Amino acid sequence: MFVVLGATGHIGANLVRALDQAGQRVIAVLHDADKAGAIATARVEPAAVDITDTEALHKVLRCGHRAFLLNPPADTRGDSDAAELATARSITDALAGSGLEKIVVASTYGAQKGEAIGDLSVLYDFEQRAKASGIPTAIDRAAYYYTNLDMLLDPARGGTLPTAFPADMVLPMVSPTDLAEAAYRRLVSGLDDVGIRYVEGPRAYTFQDVANAFSATLGRPVVVETTPREHWEQSFRDAGFSAEAARAYARMTAATVDAPARPDNPIRGTVTLQAHIDSLIASGTA
Repeated sequence: MFVVLGATGHIGANLVRALDQAGQRVIAVLHDADKAGAIATARVEPAAVDITDTEALHKVLRCGHRAFLLNPPADTRGDSDAAELATARSITDALAGSGLEKIVVASTYGAQKGEAIGDLSVLYDFEQRAKASGIPTAIDRAAYYYTNLDMLLDPARGGTLPTAFPADMVLPMVSPTDLAEAAYRRLVSGLDDVGIRYVEGPRAYTFQDVANAFSATLGRPVVVETTPREHWEQSFRDAGFSAEAARAYARMTAATVDAPARPDNPIRGTVTLQAHIDSLIASGTA
């Protein structure tokens, strides 16, 4: 039995589907009980759990032999770093005495020790605490999600692509579909397949590439508009972020721009940036 956290998210839903299609039994952990019926199958058992309830999550983990652990994003209208650290610690506290033989942890490129650097520091803490459980731990550090670009559909339709990143900065990116495939492979692989692996798409891209992809599908010019560094924090505030979240996201952006992660020999997926943009525009959603 496999346990998958975040079972209705971009990665989790694809992972649950892959396991189900492979004939594996799955406990699909989700937050919203109303979505349980949509994912239940003969082999997939939904479990609505508040992951801040460590004891309840522990009981679910004890029912599996391997688990995929994903720390969900917090509401940026509050102190997102504090909230995400709390959920990460609840998840990893639930591992004690679970009997799991292996875990796969979703993390990020650039994960690093620090404070208030958004996902970079939160997920580093998540990694360390997962490893400290003593359970064989595989860590998948993901490149920049294509789905982060979805919110840019409306401005792209208007001809602009607002971003904090320079237009010519090379940035590894990846589809959640490919992240789910990588997670599946490591979840079912041997107990010696542990440690950090990096996962990205077929190649790295720039935000000029992103603008070109939108332009190709929309059939109109799309111009990159890079926000100056001194305005990053305010731009997040203008988007509705709390002061704490805006500061953390601005620090995360700075760390990414100043020292972009370009690991050797990453796991490479197959979904291209253009394919994601085409699908996004075809669906008409952002």
